[in-house]
This record gives sequence, C-alpha cells and structure tokens, in this order.
Amino acid sequence: MDKTPSFLGGALKATTDIAAGIAVVGVLLVVLIQVASRVLGMPVSWTEEATRYLFVWMIFLGLAAGFRTVETARVTVLIAMMPRVVRRLSLPIYVVSSVIFFMLTGWTGYHLVRQQFMMSETAATLAVPMWLIGTIMPVSAVLAVLGIVESLRTRRDLIELADPTQGMPEFTLAESATPKPEKEL
Repeated sequence: MDKTPSFLGGALKATTDIAAGIAVVGVLLVVLIQVASRVLGMPVSWTEEATRYLFVWMIFLGLAAGFRTVETARVTVLIAMMPRVVRRLSLPIYVVSSVIFFMLTGWTGYHLVRQQFMMSETAATLAVPMWLIGTIMPVSAVLAVLGIVESLRTRRDLIELADPTQGMPEFTLAESATPKPEKEL
C-alpha cells in the first residue's frame, strides 16, 4: 500500500478541505452578522438563506472529504461479528455500494442543476442562481468517487477491517468482559 502523497490526493485534499473550510468560515461570519444585526435592531433578510446554502456546501464537501480519509460512517461492529469470509468481502462491498450511491447522487444532482439552470431559478433573498448552489451535489459525488480511489491507494487497511477489533476498543472490552464457559471433561 502506497502511503506517499499523490497529485490526486493533494488536489482532493485542497479541493475538499479548503473549500469546506471556506464554507465553515462563511457560515460563522453570516451567523455573526445575523446575530449582530438582530441585536442592533436591524435584521438582515439574506442571512438565513446564505447560512442554509453555505451549510449545504459544507456538508457535501465534508462528505467527499470523509470518503477520502475513510472517516465515513461504517458499521464496523456488524462487520466484526461476521465470519472471516464476509469480512474479506467488506472492501468490495464498501467500494461498490459507495460508488453506486455517488453515481446516483451525481446523476440526480446533474439533472437538478440542469432543471434549475433551464428554469432560471434564483434564491429568494440572495438573487443567486440556484444552479450555482445545486452544483455542489454532482461535484461532491465526483470528488467522493475520486476520494474512494485515493483511499484505496493510501488507506486500504482501514477499509478492509481485517482485524475484527480494529478501531473498536468497546468491542474488545465487551468481548474480554464476557465470561468464557468452562470446558467439560
């Protein structure tokens, strides 16, 4: 397994992490503007909508970043309880199901963006084209699939979960606390 940073890994890290960080800072600033304007008695109408759209961008970029670093939600307890044969299939199941999910997400996002563009739909108070906001859906799907490819190259051991207690100290504790039946002679 190659742990050296690749061009793809660096580009994905920059795209997902930096863009998600910008979205987080944007959410923070917009919420601060919203709170300050309400305290001053002059509420600004666009802040709620801007927060919502920045949050959507932050979530989709975070999702793509999570697949790049293999920090996505996985049912490791269930995998650890399966026989070794099933645990060995966890990698192809993870990859195939994730890629299918993101293909559907990208396809749905593409058609949503296309519809928003054709209808010239704009956000209510921001006057921003909705297709610009919806673009994150297919973009994050592509970034997530590329992240899966990169994680297979650099973090395959985390995906495979060859050791049933890997990353699950509570499973180890529960297993060691369970009394073992004595053998009968």
